[in-house]
Amino acid sequence: MSKPPSLKSIDLDKRLTDATEYQDKLKTLQGKLALLQIACFHNHHRVVIVLEGWDAGGKGGAIRRMTEKLDARSYRVHPIGKPSDAELQQHYLQRFWDKLPSKGNIAIFDRSWYGRVLVERVEALATASEWQRAYGEISEFERQLHHDGVIIIKLFLHISQDEQLKRYMERLDNPLKNWKLTEEDLRNRARAEDYSSAFQDMLKKTSSDFAPWHLIPGNHKWYARTEALQVVVSTLEKSIDTRLPRHSPSEILAARKALGVTSAKSTKGKKKGS
Repeated sequence: MSKPPSLKSIDLDKRLTDATEYQDKLKTLQGKLALLQIACFHNHHRVVIVLEGWDAGGKGGAIRRMTEKLDARSYRVHPIGKPSDAELQQHYLQRFWDKLPSKGNIAIFDRSWYGRVLVERVEALATASEWQRAYGEISEFERQLHHDGVIIIKLFLHISQDEQLKRYMERLDNPLKNWKLTEEDLRNRARAEDYSSAFQDMLKKTSSDFAPWHLIPGNHKWYARTEALQVVVSTLEKSIDTRLPRHSPSEILAARKALGVTSAKSTKGKKKGS
């Protein structure tokens, strides 16, 4: 097993400074991911993408760019908040089982089952024995998914406390965005050291060969968004059958006959949209 990632090892100064470079890279990666989604669908792959990180760390922005060019029919984004009263009566992992993707589909989790060892740990919503036991339970949960053929991609978006404060102030000063700054955000920031310790324990104890954590430097949004996309694209390229469905020559010939087009040359010269 590779060495567990460390928050201290992240270079938060990584950035893209040129807007054209950012747009070109974003377009290329989105195009690749759109083709990989088609391959997942036709080759029956199941994919789970988990995003965790600091409040205002850029998870929503990364997901928006990740899904911008995808076919909405075979992916779902699950924003995870606090459990309902009914869910509190169940095992904490139970509410995630029915959100797992079926064959050919992608499920993206904006926060996840890691809440047990993060917010529930820090805010004492779970007892010490409960959240300490959860590292093994979560690892076994992900092992079961892996053995069932699910591809798990886990992204942690890391930002500095100075950058978080800057983003909070931007929200506070913008009438269209200040609703995004909540009392929970302020309470969590006051316990930044506790959350940092919880994050590091999570990374150390739940990063595995089949479901490793990928640390994304998040101080600079252009870099974070493209890097998150790059990790997803690279992982899928290595993990799935990337072949796209193709018609056989005989099927193409039959389709041409049905369309009344005898050859490819027959369509040349026609005006676009005619």
